[in-house]
Amino acid sequence: MHRRRSLSAALAGVALTALALTGCAGGTDAGAGGGETPAADEGYLTPGKLTIATGEIAYEPYVVDDDPASGEGFEAAIAYAIADELGFAPEDVEWVRTSFEAAIAPGPKNFDFNIQQYTITDERKQAVDFSSPYYSASQAVVGINGGAADGVDSIDGLKDLTLGAMAGSTSAQTIEDVIQPNTEPLLYGSNEDAVAAFNAGQFDAFVIDLPTAYLATAIYIDDSFIVGELPAGGVADEWGVVLGKDSPLTERVSAAIDTLRDNGTLAEITDEWLGAGQGVTLLQ
Repeated sequence: MHRRRSLSAALAGVALTALALTGCAGGTDAGAGGGETPAADEGYLTPGKLTIATGEIAYEPYVVDDDPASGEGFEAAIAYAIADELGFAPEDVEWVRTSFEAAIAPGPKNFDFNIQQYTITDERKQAVDFSSPYYSASQAVVGINGGAADGVDSIDGLKDLTLGAMAGSTSAQTIEDVIQPNTEPLLYGSNEDAVAAFNAGQFDAFVIDLPTAYLATAIYIDDSFIVGELPAGGVADEWGVVLGKDSPLTERVSAAIDTLRDNGTLAEITDEWLGAGQGVTLLQ
């Protein structure tokens, strides 16, 4: 469903020639990316290194085989593209893990930026900084073949179902704003917990972003299908990378993402890893 070309092949012609997965362990020179070699006093967590965080478990299509250092997967590819624009060679990128909620809580961070499908919201901006958006996602509903959601073809048909989602996510807000169910939804601390509960039959339909829904129905939610895509709710689901509040890196990371958008790199990466979700019915 998602092509597994190497990242260097996926991004040929868009100046990502220094990725580690190509075997070029020698890295880049000082001008390989969008800037000069980062100086020790420029605000990075570790001098000469770029520390990037992702989820405690990183799922496809965002990270392949839970290995962000491979550069394989939508967000792994974007992370290395940003690193390149900032002037970091692949071997100077270090990965750490955080929970979804911990990364957007106030306080010091153990990363320079964190990438794990964070929707940019005004509420979250009170505690952390966000970069320019690198993706705009829609939400989808996943059901079980033969289950309560099988045959549902409208939002009204979802209202009497027990729905599940990750707490604090755009998916949870979309349930409230768009579906407005008659039964209180079940919300979980992580997508992993929600997936386990759904596989155990604890709720009728799962609301998640469309790229994840497409992969989930193919791989890790048993006997499932995509019921349909949902209209946008009260919050535009634009994803940005998370940085500490008032980080000195926010403008530079945003500028890097803006460059990747302008030169076509973001479109290339998106087509490579998320292009399979087209053609899903929009529920009205």
